[in-house]
Amino acid sequence: MELAAAAALGKFIGAGLACIGMGGSAVGVGNIVGNFLSGALRNPSAAPGQTAMLFIGIAFAEAFGIFSFLVALLLMFAL
Repeated sequence: MELAAAAALGKFIGAGLACIGMGGSAVGVGNIVGNFLSGALRNPSAAPGQTAMLFIGIAFAEAFGIFSFLVALLLMFAL
């Protein structure tokens, strides 16, 4: 195998592995929202006080997916 072809293969494999984090982001958001709903149904009076933490948790989970997508793009086009 040529050196350039091996380098391209490594870049694409690395980018594919970096995209696994995007799937983890979707699972993270589902867990956060599901646990919030479970807690809100058990104690509805405490739900309004936890809504801000819900949005912060969703933002962190989505940021993880965006960062993994950015790493994949950097691996494919910057290196």
